[in-house]
Amino acid sequence: MEKAERTFVRGMYSESYGLDHIRQAQLAAPRVRDESVVVDDGSVGHSGTAEERASSKGRGWWRIGPGDDQFLTQTLQIHFVELAPRSRANGHGHQNEACFYILDGRGFEMHDGIRYDWKTDDLVFVHPDSFHQHNNPYDEKALCLVMKAKSTWMFMGLIQQGRPGPIDRPDEFGEREEWGRIWTPGSVDRKKVVSVEDTTWENTPLGRVRTINSIAQNNHRQWSVDVYELDIPAGGRSGKYWKMADEVMYIKSGSGYSLHWEVQAEIAEKYYARIALEPKRYDFNKGDTLYIPQNTIAQHFAADGTPLRMISSQNRLFKHLGYDAVHYFEPASA
Repeated sequence: MEKAERTFVRGMYSESYGLDHIRQAQLAAPRVRDESVVVDDGSVGHSGTAEERASSKGRGWWRIGPGDDQFLTQTLQIHFVELAPRSRANGHGHQNEACFYILDGRGFEMHDGIRYDWKTDDLVFVHPDSFHQHNNPYDEKALCLVMKAKSTWMFMGLIQQGRPGPIDRPDEFGEREEWGRIWTPGSVDRKKVVSVEDTTWENTPLGRVRTINSIAQNNHRQWSVDVYELDIPAGGRSGKYWKMADEVMYIKSGSGYSLHWEVQAEIAEKYYARIALEPKRYDFNKGDTLYIPQNTIAQHFAADGTPLRMISSQNRLFKHLGYDAVHYFEPASA
């Protein structure tokens, strides 16, 4: 589909102080999306026109974003970029950062004139305020899962983005200055590509987890999206966990289902959590995305005979707002 415009930040309106009707509408939306769901084809944005996309042999398509109908979230945006053999995407720049997991293939980035090579199962960071271009010089196609908290930047007014070209009103402005003077000190020395060799698998209450990017890894040039991989053996289950941040899980391999318990806020002399007596079940397969709403208890189950691998992404801003804990009602299966 070709959209005439893109929603970068979604508004929230109410005739009363309470916002429960907004939450209930989000909770009612389907949480599993498969490859048939394309909410945006990239015709508005860095992917360029249909003719440009055809000539570059690269394409992008969106799975979750703030303009979706039905609306899930704008704390995270999820889309895919596919690079045909010996192709490249159109170069562009934006103030928001992004990270993408390499599902298949290999290639390299050009960020501000510096090359960063990547391969399958790497996690790659695009830093804010960078001119960047995705490249695939090889004979096999490359496929990337892109995860970003773009609306966070948009809401804060960090909206200076676009394709290369001259500035407007050049006679009113002076010579070029280095933009990076106002970046966090030391940021340019941080890691831009995280490979499998840089990570380890650990047994946790959630299950067997490979942390790829988190607030604890302060040598990564990424501040907004936390990413981990979860491995559940055939017939097994994850821990049953409760957190405030919403989450998108990409089903990397296998199939199974997820149970979600709604959490109601009872406001009395203080906040109390009231947990639904019965969960709702969401089945999924390889290539699907599973959405877990804010303030939800979740537990994931692998199908019998099929080990399950899931890639999780969460907006780190929740941790900076005081919601840095995860509570486990029961640990993962042995």
